[in-house]
Amino acid sequence: MKRPELIPGTKKRPELLIPASSPEVLKTAVIFGADAVYIGGEAYGLRAKAKNFSMDDMKQSILFAHSHGVKVYVTANILAHNKDLLGVEAYFRELREIKPDALIIADPGVFRIAQKICPEIEIHISTQANNTNYGTYQFWYDQGVKRVVSARELSLSEIREIRTHIPEKMEIETFVHGAMCISYSGRCLLSNYFTGRDANQGACTHPCRWKYAVVEESRPGQYLPVYENERGTYIFNSKDLCMIEHIPELIEAGIDSFKIEGRMKTALYVATVARTYRKAIDDYLTSPDLYRQHMPWYLDQISNCTYRQFTTGFFFGKPDQESQIYDNNTYVKEYTYLGTVNAHDEAGRSILEQRNKFTVGETIEIMKPGGENLPARVLAIYDDTGVPMESAPHPKQTLHVELSAKTDPFDILRREE
Repeated sequence: MKRPELIPGTKKRPELLIPASSPEVLKTAVIFGADAVYIGGEAYGLRAKAKNFSMDDMKQSILFAHSHGVKVYVTANILAHNKDLLGVEAYFRELREIKPDALIIADPGVFRIAQKICPEIEIHISTQANNTNYGTYQFWYDQGVKRVVSARELSLSEIREIRTHIPEKMEIETFVHGAMCISYSGRCLLSNYFTGRDANQGACTHPCRWKYAVVEESRPGQYLPVYENERGTYIFNSKDLCMIEHIPELIEAGIDSFKIEGRMKTALYVATVARTYRKAIDDYLTSPDLYRQHMPWYLDQISNCTYRQFTTGFFFGKPDQESQIYDNNTYVKEYTYLGTVNAHDEAGRSILEQRNKFTVGETIEIMKPGGENLPARVLAIYDDTGVPMESAPHPKQTLHVELSAKTDPFDILRREE
């Protein structure tokens, strides 16, 4: 996909870095506008509950991404214990053979192993390493690191100051969209305390989304809500980060890579966020007026995937009570993901692996990488043996679907709720 020329005065084009939980989602990220994708293997990353990638999955996905001019970064950002180190070394020997573009690492011990085993692979320092000042950036640069992911607790003014104190060719990567961890740079102990599952080993159970109440010591069993609401309180529940309205400020601050959170999310989420930020970045680089003109479209589209209301996080100062959600822990859901078009059969019907139920006769929407959303009526559904069906109730079933509008491979099918 050809990117627009830089507008006068803009030093560099920011990278759009998109998460992927599986090979299917990686392909969606690539087609819907990512410059780079970050993924996790089956070990040593911080999303152990994601589907993640086998070594063969990674190999094939890297080939696919590279054929489209897109980079792939692999997370290995656990805080390692002694028992992990030999496994990390073996894992990096395997990664050396499939050649990802970078490894995302937090632990200095893991960093040293990567330098020894696969020095030809670029290393990016994870946000888990608490990168909050230019001295830290300079330290990592002196170790041979090209890129550092900033801590989410930094303001734009702090990032601008870091930019002025580090080498020009050193890169700053920053989260600009997605779920916000309530703990400092993700260093949460609640999961381990409640369930024995270590967040810093990739097994977080997200206890910050659970209900909590206060119990006074002399009144056991009397649960007092922290906030007056019959459904309980969600004192740790942050709104989701969204910086779609602040692309100019992000670029001006000197951020090289705009990172999207969401390695546990669906292809619909990835397609929605990648397409929206892709268009916003390209519009701004073409013309700031065009960016402002299209803002209503960005805001409408970015809310089409599940989210928990939006905040600008720490970028413009410390978050206040308006950045938290006290009355519920549910996502806003405006669309349901039905499936991704993989190919077409001889009759021209769309072949897809179904994700949620839909029926013959209903109107759905075809979401295209270029920005179009086409309404389409479901004319017929067939299973993979050619038997007609009135509805598609079974997730993961391969379907041949006849629609009233034309689809292309990688188009997303969704239904408005």
